[in-house]
Amino acid sequence: MMVELLLEKTSMTKRVVPPAAAALAALACSVLAWRPLAADASPSIPTAALSAATINSGDTAFVLIAAALVLLMTPGLGLFYGGMVRRKNVLATITQSFAMMAVVSILWVTVGYSLSFGPDICGLIGNLDWLGLNNVGQSPNPAYASTIPHLAFMAFQMKFAIITPALIAGAFAERKKFSAFLLFSILWTLLVYTPVCHWVWGLGGFIRNWGFLDFAGGTVVHILSGFSALTAAIYIGKRKGLGEEDMVPHNMTMVMLGTGMLWFGWFGFNAGSALAANGVAVAAFVNTNTAAAAAALSWTFLEWKVKGKPTAFGLASGMVAGLAGVTQAAGYITPMTAVLVGLLVAPACFGAILMKQRLGYDDALDAFGVHGVAGVVGALATGFFACKAVNPSGDNGLFYGNPRLLLVQIAGAAVVAAFAVIMTWMIMKVVDLMVGVRVTLREEELGLDLTQHGESGYEL
Repeated sequence: MMVELLLEKTSMTKRVVPPAAAALAALACSVLAWRPLAADASPSIPTAALSAATINSGDTAFVLIAAALVLLMTPGLGLFYGGMVRRKNVLATITQSFAMMAVVSILWVTVGYSLSFGPDICGLIGNLDWLGLNNVGQSPNPAYASTIPHLAFMAFQMKFAIITPALIAGAFAERKKFSAFLLFSILWTLLVYTPVCHWVWGLGGFIRNWGFLDFAGGTVVHILSGFSALTAAIYIGKRKGLGEEDMVPHNMTMVMLGTGMLWFGWFGFNAGSALAANGVAVAAFVNTNTAAAAAALSWTFLEWKVKGKPTAFGLASGMVAGLAGVTQAAGYITPMTAVLVGLLVAPACFGAILMKQRLGYDDALDAFGVHGVAGVVGALATGFFACKAVNPSGDNGLFYGNPRLLLVQIAGAAVVAAFAVIMTWMIMKVVDLMVGVRVTLREEELGLDLTQHGESGYEL
């Protein structure tokens, strides 16, 4: 009804909308237009959108390379997750990441991009003007990036959409049907990722209109996937034999290789989000490396103190936590602040992983413990430490005289986390009713490589 009301206002349809529905739609629009502690807040419109759009070959090359780096992160994630599971599930785990490269790519170019970044409908979702990439061509779209082709912006954003559902797979590793994974990922991408992407990044999105800052996906990718992962893990239940069988990573060399690929690709993830080869991109690049290094050291020494030995797995976990933690703030903070983010995010994630044993849920590969928690730390860090001297198109945080930004960051992160939990539970329930989400106990014992794909990760 809300869509029909909007269409009626633009003379695209003459359908009569019932008064009650019209009132409800008007109420929803007014609520979503609210800005927390609104004073002089205004929608964040890129400065470039105000000037003539001209393609810059350097910016275009930079964004295309960044997009390729972000895509590399998904097979890197596959190796990272694949090394963490037991040998009988390694191929199935890696296949989940590769499957997302195919499935989400098609979803994105057909409908996902239009829903995420298309012309706004009441701050909630993009319309279908760009369905099938209609009107998305080689000329720039000044609303998002004035110096690169619109297609380049679309392609860059597609890589974020690909890796986000792949991150969730870590929570239900070793026990979910491949058919259920595919169906879940399709529904989740369309019903969860695309609206949140529009809320936070799309022109007109209601969270963006609050003045919320998410430079490279700390909320859109990490909070969203992390809280969805927690919900999925609780819904599907624990792995058979958890606490009784040895479930340590079967191939730490694969985990370390995947970590290296993630770190390498993350420079495209964060620096590329400047959408131009400029000073903000350099700041994001330096902050990305700095936070990852600080978090790796923080996690290593913390684990050394708690468990008596510094492990390669702890080092890798710290690196990923640091990368996820700085993502939201990467283009808004100074390098020394990035050190602080890294030092803080590692104990936060380390503590969350220890707590899962007490709370009794089985987030198999710590998708929530690392990405969800790190995303929250990043959202808060942006509210505290964002600095317009680093990025004039951003805002100042609490420590630079603007407490409002911290409240906006808390509100935006809370809305996204709550939406992720509610929608993921509903989607899991629908998928369970349609195809069943979990393999049988016998299939779980044999392993997903053989039972889901008829292959083996190793022939020894």
